[in-house]
Amino acid sequence: MGTASGLLTVVLLVLLSIVGFCHGGVTSSYVRKAEASPDLPKEAFPPPPGFNAPEQVHITQGDSGGQGVIISWVTPLMWHPNFVTYWAAEGNHKNYKLIASAKITSYKYYTYTSGYIHHATIKGLEYDTKYFYEIGIGECARLFHFRTPPKVGPDVPYTFGIIGDLGQTSNSNETLEHYIANPTAQTMLFVGDLSYADDHPNHDNERWDTWGRFIEKSAAYQPWIWTAGNHELDYAPQLKEYTPFKPYMNRYHVPYRSSQSTSPLWYSIKRASAHIIVLSSYSAYGKYTPQYTWLQKELTRVNRAETPWLIVLLHSPWYNSNNYHYMEGESMRVTFESWFVESKVDIVFAGHVHAYERSERISNVRYNITDGLSTPIKDQSAPIYITIGDGGNVEGIADSFTDPQPSYSAFREASFGHAILAIKNRTHAHYTWHRNQDSNAVAADSLWIYNRHYFPVEELSH
Repeated sequence: MGTASGLLTVVLLVLLSIVGFCHGGVTSSYVRKAEASPDLPKEAFPPPPGFNAPEQVHITQGDSGGQGVIISWVTPLMWHPNFVTYWAAEGNHKNYKLIASAKITSYKYYTYTSGYIHHATIKGLEYDTKYFYEIGIGECARLFHFRTPPKVGPDVPYTFGIIGDLGQTSNSNETLEHYIANPTAQTMLFVGDLSYADDHPNHDNERWDTWGRFIEKSAAYQPWIWTAGNHELDYAPQLKEYTPFKPYMNRYHVPYRSSQSTSPLWYSIKRASAHIIVLSSYSAYGKYTPQYTWLQKELTRVNRAETPWLIVLLHSPWYNSNNYHYMEGESMRVTFESWFVESKVDIVFAGHVHAYERSERISNVRYNITDGLSTPIKDQSAPIYITIGDGGNVEGIADSFTDPQPSYSAFREASFGHAILAIKNRTHAHYTWHRNQDSNAVAADSLWIYNRHYFPVEELSH
């Protein structure tokens, strides 16, 4: 009788654990209408006035630690002028003008020929300093500015914005304007899918030009940290275009060599108190491949005494409870998830799914096809996974969440928006997600996030 009673108790505990697993977090009652969101006409993104005026200006970090910047722009008709003039707006070298030359590239895609694409890398800048820079000459000269980050350190506060899958629709414009109106963010973490040129006939590369003009109002003034998505592949054998990522890699340069990477599709930077790793969901990542080998070494180079916050950017999410793109990131998860848990990655940001979702801290590293252990479980050494492919692109909203909501999913909503990650010190960061339909003061989702290395306490989602 005692044995039967004990067995019944075990069965009840198992059933209770299954019931607990089946009930997830919150599925927001707000659902944006799934109407079509066509790209805005090309005329909505006119080039700046003047002959051969520089356009599509954008910046990104230009070195490992934040004292460098890559300034990129396009001149449509002539390769010159191919330099940028820059000067500090404050400090000991205020108004002392310097010049940096640009490397120039161009490319052809099907019947399209690009303008002259310039990339000027400036290094040795002062930390936490405002700089002006000027591109072009005479009446076509254009003036911009940016601020360098504070020196890398464990308690340096810093605020990042996060957007993915932006495109160039009216919804995209709402997202970007909403982000720009949020004055706190200092650097954009962009998780892939930029222009959606490949959704147009013959991968219309003029849509790369219009997108570059569209984002200039933000990307010329603060660094955008780039991640490649599936819409950057532009692999089109039917057009005799066999080089993956051709437009993207010609237009958007990153400091990959500073992190000992062999490809601009995966790299890392350190900025303020964060070590940010960018991965490529659409490049080989199996054992012995360059990306696998690089990431294995890169995780050993992370110094949490210097940069406590370890953040990963990739495109295809590993945990996704939407029927759109369901389990497309599974093979990468199986390859790398145990490393993320061992390294105590704080947050993984992904895009691809055109909706918003935030997970609990969970892992599935027990997974083994022979023992049946295939259920994600809570794991306080695991990252929080955030899917933010909700920029507003031409393909519209992903409004097909699975039901019931799985236990690993803390909050999800089918609408467009952007996120803000405000790192306060080595232990605390405040995260908010803002849907486009609300004022910036309203956070549709928010969470105090605790650092996995210094303060590995469970966060309370609600």
